[in-house]
Amino acid sequence: MAQESTKELEILYRAIAQIRSRLESSSENRQVSAIETENFPPSLMRLRDRFDLSPFEAEILLLCAAMELDPQFPQLCAEASNNPQANYPTFALALSLFSDAEWGVLAVENPLQSWQLVQITSHPVITQARLSLDRRIFSYLLNIPDRDGKLKGWMYPVAEKPIPLPPSYEAIAADAIETWSMAMERLPILQLCGSDTDSQLNIAKNICHRLGFNLYSLEAAILPVHPGELEQLQHRWQREAILGNNVLWIDGDLAFSSERRFSLGRFLTNLKTPIILSSRDRHYFPHCPIISWDISPLSHAERQHLWESHLGEIAAELNGHLDPLIAQFNLNPRTIQAASASIQSERDNIPERLWTFCRQQARPHLERLAQRIETTATWDDLVLPTKETAILRDLATQVKQRTTVYERWGFARKSKRGLGISVLFAGASGTGKTMAAEVLAREFNLDLYRIDLSAVTSKYIGETEKNLAQIFDAAETGGTVLLFDEADALFGKRTQVKDSRDRHANIEVSYLLQRMEAYQGLAILTTNLRDTLDQAFLRRLRFIINFPFPKANARSEIWQRIFPEQTPTQALNFCRLGQLDVAGGNIRAIALNAAFIAAEAREPVMMSHILQATRSEYLKIGRSLTSVETQGWV
Repeated sequence: MAQESTKELEILYRAIAQIRSRLESSSENRQVSAIETENFPPSLMRLRDRFDLSPFEAEILLLCAAMELDPQFPQLCAEASNNPQANYPTFALALSLFSDAEWGVLAVENPLQSWQLVQITSHPVITQARLSLDRRIFSYLLNIPDRDGKLKGWMYPVAEKPIPLPPSYEAIAADAIETWSMAMERLPILQLCGSDTDSQLNIAKNICHRLGFNLYSLEAAILPVHPGELEQLQHRWQREAILGNNVLWIDGDLAFSSERRFSLGRFLTNLKTPIILSSRDRHYFPHCPIISWDISPLSHAERQHLWESHLGEIAAELNGHLDPLIAQFNLNPRTIQAASASIQSERDNIPERLWTFCRQQARPHLERLAQRIETTATWDDLVLPTKETAILRDLATQVKQRTTVYERWGFARKSKRGLGISVLFAGASGTGKTMAAEVLAREFNLDLYRIDLSAVTSKYIGETEKNLAQIFDAAETGGTVLLFDEADALFGKRTQVKDSRDRHANIEVSYLLQRMEAYQGLAILTTNLRDTLDQAFLRRLRFIINFPFPKANARSEIWQRIFPEQTPTQALNFCRLGQLDVAGGNIRAIALNAAFIAAEAREPVMMSHILQATRSEYLKIGRSLTSVETQGWV
């Protein structure tokens, strides 16, 4: 490669020598002829072909290159122009120097000017203005790897090599390659849709690798909105794409204003170079030829094949631990590859380490959208009536047996909808809804994320759906249990449509129902007001569990379990404590405050400490402590 580059450079210098000879002949008033195109260096021939330059326009580029490479060239220009001050190339010099000269080079639309192949300094007489090679074009003539400096901060090269594609993604890449290969004129925009941007990018890298393109990336959210700036960026990129045989990958998945969406549409409409557009939802722009593919999550069989391929012989040693991993975590090829590589150096506790690695993949995406709750509660901490406890156990069973029912028994092949498990926990505040979610997440060894729906909902049309979409997309890897708190903030009874706000509220509910049916993880919703929920919403829930206000015997049981084993207690009467007419959340608050009071007194927790803490809790919730509640222990 270096030898070939050196040979091309030699040809360039020979061509410049011909330019010098013509300048010397011109100063002596001798007849000069045009340079034969076969004497052009290969890099100049490529420029001529790619930008449709005439021989005269190519000679002007050579003239400017000579100025950069020949130290005696300024003096020769001055002598040829009969002007000591004009020691540089000009249109006038070129027009007088070459026999195939064309006055059309002065037009603004001429390729030399429209593609900014040469820089023209300001001068009152255009033919006397100084001409110089654009820096990027000069590097190209010298075969120096480079890129347009004015594109830095906008477009970045994608350097990572592609990884092999699973069959479903391979079919999409093959379709895209055929689409571009069969295009007669302008290549249509390839649009890859879905929430897995990493897989979309890998498909794009495979397409470019096979077609011999270089891939660059741009975030649509940073596109300039000023028409002049946008046009300049577009024009410089188009030139760069032609020079480098480049494809532009545009990440259109970020939320941006209608103004920036308009900028994206305008940017795409006028581009004639290859584009691959990534987005969660399909974009449509008038006058843009777009062909779209939905990049769906990998099937269970594809994930299993990838795990077994990357794990190699380790897969056989997992003794049944691989199946629940495949069923729970919906990971893309690159993440599966990374997870498998993470355990190759050390073979201890492989199932546990693989599970932890997969579980952590959703955290960076969800941390900014929801609150992660540390799960410490166990089944022993949960006090519920027998019927409700049984339903919770059934729920846990369904989560654990999804692989058997969905994959081995074929239910997933019947329909992809409704495979997620959505649950409603209904009950008053403090009755154990969040604790039950903790118990389930701990049972499955998954992270629990709490989403406050009152914070997700927005008065601005479309914003609620965007917020919900971000949450569900971030949770698609399957390493989380989603807890939507205060569900009645969004899912109240759908009203009769009276105005645009009512209509949009119904759209928000419908959107959530759609995403819940498609989400293949566990989504738990809590509400204090079950009766306000729409029946259409309730029908789509797999389980509905009521958390009743605890009766006296249940409250006594909660009191028995509320203090850790390490907490010193003395003469606590749990039966009488059960007389306090409060929910489990209040009992926990009273127990904790009583522990602090006892610790300050350097005493074990006693009934007197609990009484003091109870009075404070009742003041907080605006209630009076009755004699019935304290009968027999005050």
